[in-house]
Amino acid sequence: MDFSFTDEQNALRELARKILEAEATPDRLREVERSDERVDRKLWATLAEANLLGAALPEAVGGSGYGVFELCVLLEEIGRAVAPVPAWAALAGAALPIARFADATLQERWLPPLVAGRTILSAAFAEPDNVDPLAPATKATQDGAGWRLAGVKFCVPAAHVAERVLVPATGPGGVGLFLVDPRGAGTSLEPQLATDRSIQGWLALDGAPVAADAVVVAPGAAGRAALQWTVERARAALCAMQVGVAEKALRITAGYAAQRQQFDRPIGSFQAVHTRAADAYCDLEALRLVTWQAADLLAREEPASDAVEIAKFFAGDAGHAIAYAAMHLHGGIGVDVDYPIHRYYLWARQIELTLGPASAQLAAIGDRLAQPA
Repeated sequence: MDFSFTDEQNALRELARKILEAEATPDRLREVERSDERVDRKLWATLAEANLLGAALPEAVGGSGYGVFELCVLLEEIGRAVAPVPAWAALAGAALPIARFADATLQERWLPPLVAGRTILSAAFAEPDNVDPLAPATKATQDGAGWRLAGVKFCVPAAHVAERVLVPATGPGGVGLFLVDPRGAGTSLEPQLATDRSIQGWLALDGAPVAADAVVVAPGAAGRAALQWTVERARAALCAMQVGVAEKALRITAGYAAQRQQFDRPIGSFQAVHTRAADAYCDLEALRLVTWQAADLLAREEPASDAVEIAKFFAGDAGHAIAYAAMHLHGGIGVDVDYPIHRYYLWARQIELTLGPASAQLAAIGDRLAQPA
């Protein structure tokens, strides 16, 4: 299978990398980490000016008309720079399903401001005591022409700065997707500090009203398919970010091993270091292969459930192994927060656990294999 990028995809990658290398410097990352929001709004605006936020969105809402594959190209670069912007939640978690399933009025209301960098959206997939994002425990009850939601979502990325959050909920006819004001009536939002030092949200919904014109997909037979469509693309996007995180962590480690002297030799000349780094490189290439295979299937709208879960398994298992090897090969300086490598470990761990760890992906694949043919 040929995963060579097109000229347009290479141009998108080069533009994103140029901006992120210039803007997401170690000094800037430290500055954002000390801020109250922990979101780099300046970088968000710069990405919007380059129309990168709209890369995967239709031209009718100001986007470039590409798709999920190009979004994964962008998110790989976001991961490579460990850039503190809510690109995954806003673009993969919220914007893609709005562009795919919402009516034109709802698209026009939220997607052009997102493309322009004037607003931030998020998505709420995680619930306490529920490991299956495709079976939300949050309930939707019809109230006239609108709906009311009740339940709890947690680890909602950038909820403190998001104007709307995509909330999956189960109604009388099936699953639905709703756009919720996280500071609106019937909601309670509490901040949570994530592993990667970003701020996430504990969003409690107590009869939160959702008007009819804020429903992306009404509860019904099509809702479960819409949620699965959304979760698969969100998982693939996470895998792409993990490729970027892992690749840059290994590059930093290789540079360190070539310069760090021990016994009058670079530590990179030691066989044990060779072996550890080679194992990590093999893990990285395996992660890269399964990630782009999943993204390619999704871009072509072909069945991709197994491919996405295999990629997410590698993003968790191999991603963790690579980040751990990078920290190990750095020795004590690996945990020094003034040195950049620690961010890659924290991001790898965050991505590993978001939308299910490696064990959850294996369980899902095993359940499918156990079904009668």
